[in-house]
Amino acid sequence: MADRLTKLAIDRAAPESKDYFLWDGELKGFGLKVAKGGRKSYVCKYRVGSGRSAPTRRLTIGAHGSPWTVDEARTEARKILGRAAHGEDPAKEKQELKKQITVSELCDQYLAKGLEAKKPSTIATDRGRIERHIKPLLGKKKLPDVTRADIRKFMHDVAQGKTAVDVRTGSRGRAIVKGGRGTASRTVGLLGGIFSFAFDCGFVDSNPVRGVSRFPDKKGSRYLSQQELVALGDALNDGLIAGLNEQAIAILRLLIFTGARKGEIEALLWESVDMEGGYLRLADSKTGPKAIPLNAGARKVLSEVTVLEGSSYVFPANKGEGYFQGTPKVWLKVREIAGLDDVRLHDLRHSFASIAVSGGASLPIVGALLGHTNAATTQRYAHLHDDPLKAASEAVGGAIDAVLNRPRNVL
Repeated sequence: MADRLTKLAIDRAAPESKDYFLWDGELKGFGLKVAKGGRKSYVCKYRVGSGRSAPTRRLTIGAHGSPWTVDEARTEARKILGRAAHGEDPAKEKQELKKQITVSELCDQYLAKGLEAKKPSTIATDRGRIERHIKPLLGKKKLPDVTRADIRKFMHDVAQGKTAVDVRTGSRGRAIVKGGRGTASRTVGLLGGIFSFAFDCGFVDSNPVRGVSRFPDKKGSRYLSQQELVALGDALNDGLIAGLNEQAIAILRLLIFTGARKGEIEALLWESVDMEGGYLRLADSKTGPKAIPLNAGARKVLSEVTVLEGSSYVFPANKGEGYFQGTPKVWLKVREIAGLDDVRLHDLRHSFASIAVSGGASLPIVGALLGHTNAATTQRYAHLHDDPLKAASEAVGGAIDAVLNRPRNVL
C-alpha cells in the first residue's frame, strides 16, 4: 500500500529520465507528478461515470509550493472527487475555462494574486509593462493559443518600438514609452513569471516563454571614467549657477558618493540619517532594511542641505506633501551639459561600484556597499577587480570628491 503523501516525501522525490507519479495512500486518486525537469505538480485522477469502462481523467491541481501545500492540494482533490462522484467532469470544465481566459485576464489575476513577495516599486514597474506592452500586443489572445512563436514576435515588436507612446497622464504628467531591446527582454522575463503563475493556477499545461532566447541585456555595463566624472562635476556646478533645482543637484551628488538607488535618496528621511555613526539607516529598500555608509563627500552634501521645518524628508516636495521626485528631469539637463548623453541615472550606481573594485575592494565588500542580497548581482563587476582588499567606502568617496571638486582646468 502506498504511503500517505507528505512534504518530506515530496521534497525527497528526485527527477528521473522521464515523468513519474507518486500516489497518496490516504486518498485514492490524489497524487504528485514529478516531471523529468524537476517540476512537481499535484494531480487528481478520477473516472467520468461508473464502471471500469468509464473514461479516466487526470486534472492538474497546481504546482507544489506556492500557492499549494500538500494538505491544501489534498483538500482540493477531495472536492474534485466529490464532484466527479455526482456526475460532473471537472477536467473538462477546466479545459473549457482555459479556452476562454485571455492573456489580459491572466495579467489582471497576476496583479491581484501573484505579487505578494514583490516590492511596491517592482509592482509598479510590472504594472507599467503589462499595460504598455503585454496587453496591447497579446491581451486578446486566449491562453491555449499563445505559442513560443508568439512570444518571439512579441519580443521583436517591443524591441522595434511597436508599443512606443508619448501621452499625457493627468494635468502635469507624461508617459514616454520607447521600447527597445532592453525593455523587450525584461518584459519577456515578466511574461515568463506570469505564465509560471498561470501554470501554478492550472490555467496552462506548459509555459510558452520557456526556450525563447532573449536579447542580451547590457544593463549595468556603463561606467564613468575619471575624465567623465570631471565633466560631471563641472556640469553639476554649472547647473547650480544656471538655476537648476538645488535639491536635485544634492540628490545627484549623494547618488554619486553612495552608490544608492534613486528612490532611496529621493525618499530619504531625516530619522534615517546617522551623521555621527556615518550611515544612512534605511528601514526598508528594494532588498529590505539597509545601512549605507556615509563617506566624507556624502556627509558634506548632507551637512549643506537646508532642513525644512515641518517635513520629515531630507528632500521634500516643492509643492504639497511627500518628497522631491524631479531628479530624472534635472539629470537630463546635467548630462547634456556634461556631454554624457548615453549615461543613465542608474549608471552612477555602477560607476560607484567600478571605482570601489578598481580601488581594491573585494566583490563581497562592494555587494555590501550596494546592498546586494545575491552575490551573482555583484559578479558583473568581477572583471574590474585586480588588487587585494583596501579601504572601501571612504576610498571611493575620496576618489570621487577629488575629481568632482577639483579646481577648473586641472586634471
